[in-house]
Amino acid sequence: MVHALKFVSFQSVDGVKLGIVTEKGIVDVRATAEKEGIDAPITINEVIAAGEKGLDQLQQVLSLSNEFIEEASITYVSAVQNPGKIICAGANYRAHVEEANISVPDFPIYFPKYENSLAAHEEEIVPPSITEQVDYEVELVAVIGKQAKNVSQEEALDYVFGYSVGNDLSARELQFRGIQWMYGKAIDKFAPVGPYLVSAEDIPDPQNLDLKCWVNGELRQSSNTKLMIFPIAEMVSDLSKIMTLEPGDVLFTGTPEGVILGREEKIWLKAGDEIICEVEGIGKLVNRLA
Repeated sequence: MVHALKFVSFQSVDGVKLGIVTEKGIVDVRATAEKEGIDAPITINEVIAAGEKGLDQLQQVLSLSNEFIEEASITYVSAVQNPGKIICAGANYRAHVEEANISVPDFPIYFPKYENSLAAHEEEIVPPSITEQVDYEVELVAVIGKQAKNVSQEEALDYVFGYSVGNDLSARELQFRGIQWMYGKAIDKFAPVGPYLVSAEDIPDPQNLDLKCWVNGELRQSSNTKLMIFPIAEMVSDLSKIMTLEPGDVLFTGTPEGVILGREEKIWLKAGDEIICEVEGIGKLVNRLA
């Protein structure tokens, strides 16, 4: 059974709730499941952990729901929550490697972010006072769906639950103060993810999606995931050779050219700037700097 579902997590008086996005509005999964007596996963982590069975139950929830929440009325939560790992790929588009003046890597370059870096769609981001060089990076985000250890490239995408939009915000002078990048990357709220998590069935080819980023309405980045140096399947397989990837783990897959770092005139992000990141078929992630 094909499960093309678009999930959103949102704040309510009862804590974080899971919604399914439809043309009529958002279905409150817990409210509908309780009303109809369906045993279904009610958080995004439960959905990912439940696999096919959970998706079948959610299709049932969807088919019986007749109450919808207006999306404009919700407060978004990050599309992923409590991931065991957030792994980011650096220098994964040739034109970005050139603009950043670094060598084309022979192997994927990875660095970590942590749960403190997660932020939601429409959440304001406050950079640390020690940076003046905040930069944007639109990225396709892949979320692991089942435990992966020593998987081949051919089967690697079978281990991906779904995809979201990410902004790998970076403090450039902190990133390059040493030979590894974590200090300029793993900053509070510097990994917004959302607004949606779209099931993999909805994205037939993750290696052919347009990515775009606007700052205050000006288009800054425009590329396609087919231009990745290391495709998602290769990175998932590569990572699974040294670590066990678990359901809910997050992979930021790299950014294309067009970041401030690569521009001749470097006007860094400042308070009030609005950054919109879009990945084709998934959605638009909007954040402002506070």
